Amino acid sequence: MSGIVLMSDRRVAAIALQECGEDLVDVRVHGVRADDRRHDEAGAYAHVRQGVLTRLLHARSLLPTGVQLLFIEGYRPLALQRRYFEEYSGRLARAHPDWQAAELREAAGRFVSPPEIAPHSAGAAVDVTLIDHAGRELDMGTRVNADPEESNGACYTDAPGLSTRARTNRATLKAVLSAAGLVNYPTEWWHWSFGDRYWALQTRQPAACYGPVEPP
Repeated sequence: MSGIVLMSDRRVAAIALQECGEDLVDVRVHGVRADDRRHDEAGAYAHVRQGVLTRLLHARSLLPTGVQLLFIEGYRPLALQRRYFEEYSGRLARAHPDWQAAELREAAGRFVSPPEIAPHSAGAAVDVTLIDHAGRELDMGTRVNADPEESNGACYTDAPGLSTRARTNRATLKAVLSAAGLVNYPTEWWHWSFGDRYWALQTRQPAACYGPVEPP
């Protein structure tokens, strides 16, 4: 797993932001099947930037017959992102009392993005998985949002030791989303983004076009 750039990497935070002002849109209005496990009263979880939705719809059109995308979460308010980051950092600190602050931040960044550069809080990221024609989730090797500790590292997109079926399903997800212009966060097979700082770094763009945005 060496060579993976984490969200906590200084190179990500150093990417310039040129906010384009694009609106957040509700994917459900556009026929995207959204799971309700991250549901909130305002329905913020089902929103992404228009450019992300356009690419998500394109990716969906590339899937083989009988396989569909299941949308888990998109936009995440900054306060919620901050809470997730602090909670996970706290868990790591309790498990590793000898770690310094920099070590904790780096380790936390494997699973939860630092709030100030979080793709979800920019409406730039989607957590997705695959389902069959009956709505059953396909075998992806771990559940969505399984952290590195719970999954023993199997949450990493290219983790070794996966079953043939899980590897094939991840390859299918990767193929269609990459073809549509989204980039994966390699420690989370389900997390894909477009337009944020991480995307800009990975695609060698001079600036991100989506930054933190207010809830819809």
